[in-house]
Amino acid sequence: MTNLRPLFASLLLIAATVTGQPAQAAEKMTVLLDWFVNPDHAPLIVAREKDYFAAAGLDVELIAPADPNDPPKLVAAGKADIAVSYQPQLHVQVEAGLPLVRIGTLVATPLNSLVVLKDGPIKTIADLKGKKVGYSIGGFEDAVLGKMLEGAGLGLKDVTLINVNFSLSPSIISGQVDAVIGAFRNFELNQMDIVGKPGRAFYPEEEGVPPYDELILVAHKSSLGGSRMRRFVEAVEKATQYLVNHPEESWNLFISAHKDLDDELNKRAWAATLPRFALRPAALDKARYERFAVFLKEQKLIKDIPALNTYAIELP
Repeated sequence: MTNLRPLFASLLLIAATVTGQPAQAAEKMTVLLDWFVNPDHAPLIVAREKDYFAAAGLDVELIAPADPNDPPKLVAAGKADIAVSYQPQLHVQVEAGLPLVRIGTLVATPLNSLVVLKDGPIKTIADLKGKKVGYSIGGFEDAVLGKMLEGAGLGLKDVTLINVNFSLSPSIISGQVDAVIGAFRNFELNQMDIVGKPGRAFYPEEEGVPPYDELILVAHKSSLGGSRMRRFVEAVEKATQYLVNHPEESWNLFISAHKDLDDELNKRAWAATLPRFALRPAALDKARYERFAVFLKEQKLIKDIPALNTYAIELP
């Protein structure tokens, strides 16, 4: 009989060598959120809590910014790997010279809306003539409002714009303004309903503004080599599928990680945001991006429209 001891010894040596090797360390990634943690970030939270990032060989740190304007700038400066940002801002930032590129989408529909009191005197956009409209950030919100007014035969000159900072719901509830532009339909409408002052939204994409992605993932152009960005977006997709299939379990994961957000407003916002997440985060609708770029140019928010592949891509 053939002596099998040398073979067994070899197999044992191989097994010892394999099991004795240290596991490859996960690649660290820093992701800057656009704001404090909220249901808009559900796919990221679920990907972390379900260990989808870890399974992709990534050690992901999610950081809420001190200033919501900073994340894209910090990514552009090489201080972070990915920022959660907004499609409208991306076009403007790229024109300003920031070396950013869209690699994925979180929320695939606009959240921005024009909100009035449900039982108030504003029944149509035409009723805003001579009224006061509150806003938080000038520029894009003005352009959206102007386009919406245009469809009613009005212009920005027909309303009085008032900067209410981030007090959108309180300003309309108190009567300081008659309407607000820039209210997120998944938050402000729920907030107003909870306090017994329900609102009604006019949606930009139904009033002449081309649809766009609200929340996107942006990275530095120089960071696209290798596979880690693709692995990150794939983990986000896996988390989004879990969200859709298991909304209640996902909510429990979310609040177990962020107990301070376990309240009525966030629970309602969670349900309102769920159907708006991008089921294919990596997918890029090129025609849609190009249409929106034309809109921004027409509104004089950008001067030129660069080649799409210089600022928005599908990862290989």
